Amino acid sequence: MKSSIIITFFAILSANLCAQKQTDKMPINLPYYSIPDTLTTFTSGNIIARFIDGLGYRYYWATEGLTEKDLLYKPSLEGQSTRQTLEHIYDLSNVIINALEHKLNKRSDASHEFTFKELRESTLINLSNASSAFSKLHEDDLNNVTIIFQDSEGSTNEFPLWNVINGPLSDALYHTGQIVSFRRSSGNPINPNVNVLRGKTSE
Repeated sequence: MKSSIIITFFAILSANLCAQKQTDKMPINLPYYSIPDTLTTFTSGNIIARFIDGLGYRYYWATEGLTEKDLLYKPSLEGQSTRQTLEHIYDLSNVIINALEHKLNKRSDASHEFTFKELRESTLINLSNASSAFSKLHEDDLNNVTIIFQDSEGSTNEFPLWNVINGPLSDALYHTGQIVSFRRSSGNPINPNVNVLRGKTSE
C-alpha cells in the first residue's frame, strides 16, 4: 500500500512539472483561483482533499497582490513578518507532501532564498499536488500517510494521518488567516469579492 501512495504522488508531480515546462517563460497558471468543482461521492481521501482545496483557495487570495510593504509588515517588534509567515506555510506544505511520500522531514532554510513569487507558486503547487494525491487514495492507504520527524539525537518519531490534519493542515489554515489580517493592517486588504463558502471570486 505504501508503494502505491508514492507511485500515485510522483505520477501527479511529474504531470505538473511537465505542464510547467510546456509554459516555458509564460506565467504559470496557478491552482486555486477558485475551488475545483465538487465531487459526486464522499470518500475519506477526497474529504481530506477538499479540506486542502479550501486552504489553497484561501491562501491564493490571501497572497494575491501582496506588496513589499505588506511582506515586511510585523504586528509587533517580536512577531513574525508576513514574509516569515509565508515561509512557515511553505514549510508546512512540505510536511504534508512528505507525509504522502513517507519521507523524513529535515530542517531547511531553502524558503529564505525564494522570491515571493517563487514562494507563493511553490506553496500553491504543493497544496494542489497533495489534494490530487489524497483524492486518489483508498481508505486503507490512509493508514500509511505519516509524518516523520527526527530529533536532535537522531531518533525518529512517526505520527499518523490524524496528526497531519490537526498539525500542518490546520496550522497552515491558521497562518493563512494571519496573512489576511496582516495585509489589512498594512493597508492592502484582501479582495472583497472572495467567497470562501462558494469557493469563487466574482470579477
